[in-house]
Amino acid sequence: MSAIILTEKNGIATLTFDLPGEKVNKLSSSVMTELRNHLEKLKTSNYKFVIFRSGKPKIFIAGADIEEIKKLTTEAAVREAVSGGQAIMNMIEDLPMPTMAMINGACAGGGCELILSCDYRIASDDSSTRIGLPETQLGILPGFGGSVRLPRTVGIQASLDVILAGKLLNAKKAQKIGLVDYAVHPNLLESFTEKEIEKILAQGGGKRRKVFKAKGFVNQLLEGPLKGIVFSKAREATLKVTKGHYPAPIEALEVVKKTYGYSDRAKALQIECDHFAKLATTDISKNLIHVFYLTEMVKKSTGVHDSNIKAKPVKHLGVLGAGTMGGGIAYVAADKGISVRVKDISNEANAKALKHAYDLWKKLAKKKVIDQYQFTQKMSLVSSTLDFSGFKNIDVTIEAIVEDMGIKQKVIAQTAQNMRSNAIIVTNTSSLSVNEMAKGHPHPEFFAGMHFFSPVHKMPLVEVIRGEKSSDETIATVFELAKKMGKMPVVVKDGAGFLVNRLLLPYMAEASFLLSEGMDIKTVDRAFVQEFGMPMGPFELMDSVGLDVCVKVLKIFKDAFPDRVETSPIFEKMAANKNRLGQKTNLGFYKYNVEGRKVELDETVYAELGLAAPKNPYDTKECIERGIFAMVNECTRALDEAKIVDTPDEVDLAMIMGTGFPPFRGGLCKYADSLGAKYISERLDFYVTNRSAKKRLTPSPELMARVQGQKTFYAK
Repeated sequence: MSAIILTEKNGIATLTFDLPGEKVNKLSSSVMTELRNHLEKLKTSNYKFVIFRSGKPKIFIAGADIEEIKKLTTEAAVREAVSGGQAIMNMIEDLPMPTMAMINGACAGGGCELILSCDYRIASDDSSTRIGLPETQLGILPGFGGSVRLPRTVGIQASLDVILAGKLLNAKKAQKIGLVDYAVHPNLLESFTEKEIEKILAQGGGKRRKVFKAKGFVNQLLEGPLKGIVFSKAREATLKVTKGHYPAPIEALEVVKKTYGYSDRAKALQIECDHFAKLATTDISKNLIHVFYLTEMVKKSTGVHDSNIKAKPVKHLGVLGAGTMGGGIAYVAADKGISVRVKDISNEANAKALKHAYDLWKKLAKKKVIDQYQFTQKMSLVSSTLDFSGFKNIDVTIEAIVEDMGIKQKVIAQTAQNMRSNAIIVTNTSSLSVNEMAKGHPHPEFFAGMHFFSPVHKMPLVEVIRGEKSSDETIATVFELAKKMGKMPVVVKDGAGFLVNRLLLPYMAEASFLLSEGMDIKTVDRAFVQEFGMPMGPFELMDSVGLDVCVKVLKIFKDAFPDRVETSPIFEKMAANKNRLGQKTNLGFYKYNVEGRKVELDETVYAELGLAAPKNPYDTKECIERGIFAMVNECTRALDEAKIVDTPDEVDLAMIMGTGFPPFRGGLCKYADSLGAKYISERLDFYVTNRSAKKRLTPSPELMARVQGQKTFYAK
């Protein structure tokens, strides 16, 4: 069956992309071959105009086929694929008649490169329309001419903003920078396109190669004589963000720098191809593609194994507790169009939740991400109450109150009495047993956990915790609700620390032992951030979580696994000082300003903990290995023995989305596989012997079974 349909009306040809059996259009090898065949016929035809459009709702072209990129293992194969794609985009650009791209929905990567090859571009301003070049997020760069044509079309500054960050723009922003000519209402897209083509033809218009012209003296300088400053500043800013771990943005920057203002198209595209080939076969690119597939896995999953189980619709959400978590949950739900009813014990508490949502939307309105109508519409979705009025209409209630088992069970029972008998209640607990909590619900099959991470509006992960009696329908509903709220859900079994905290606690605990053994706080944090690629080091992470919370969860973890969990006295000493609990008290290992931003290390913390001045007895490699390998060791238990999750895919997704584990390393399990279980076990044995860490760092039986069986997390 054809993926591209050619139709004709009044001398105007229309190529409609509609890949059979797929929700999205993608530029696979077979589609590109079909496109080439159409273009060969078009270039000798008598058509007056050619339109490129999609036959799928809310999708133009999502890009190249990622699976094909993943399978490219040699530079020669990469060059052949890239040069072939470039040639087809050149054919579009070189057609004798003018061309128009009519865009509705996602237009990313190769799709964006296709429209850049057209003479004119019109996009719908539907919320689904997103246009851009996200290739750097896959460890590569735009390779079908995008690195060359976008700067020519919109200028250096706007193009670098899109390419280096892998941005996707809405239609209005795309129009503002000149990426598209018009942004129109989706209902008017076809009629507007027809009229615009009529106008172009009536005025004798033909082919157009749009070339950016800077407005204003300063911009003219920055696009001309002073463009070196733009490239220099862009490089500096990129390295600050990537810390040198992601080569793709720097390579893309070099392509733009070398080809901007090109006159020799073939030479410019060859430069693009050379840099693409350099990136596409790297481990970093393969790891980032692995991460891409992890996110796609969630989109296709229902959270349960039985494909016949369907999620119940959730239009009305209840939130118990108007604190930071409750307010954040209310915001992300209402932001996605869900009606939210917040309940707390006082009007003052409820007002805080409403203000939290108000402030976040106000920021978006100020940045013109949403308009005043959208702001008002979103705010109208959040209401509050001191009792259970309105809860009979609620589909799911999320409990986010104090972490006390007795109080939670009591509130859950009370809530169940005030909701429909088949309505779902979930707890946002970070540490308490969901199975134990379910005893407070008269119908535990309608109860589960939904662990959000703080801050809720920024952190993408949600752990959907399946209790022993949670029904498939409940889990499927909660899983789908998390996706609807814009989150990445992972289903986990109930157990101490669930998944993320279970793996994080040994990591943070090991940092505390490094501190007690003479390591400097800043040195350890810097090693994990600058060298390994974590978003923050373990001490800053502890400050962010709250030192009292760390101690509380660690005690739960120690009670569950007393034979192997050690706690450093440092934790207890830190948490004993109620003024030094971390970011929330503006003082922890670091000092924080009133906005919660880290200012500097508090040097008095060493004396307060009874420690001598740090002497850094170990190198940073040891710091990183002890922290990360402690996580890997626990991961083998969580997967093989406790079966907290089903697959290493879920571990990697959870650690990346929940802790910021470096995506370029592919996730915890991918990283462990790159080193091998044998190496990890040998290093743990070394630290057990030489650092008095027998109880906490002894290789697990599950890790040793992998060594003996020469097994990896992922089948090779």
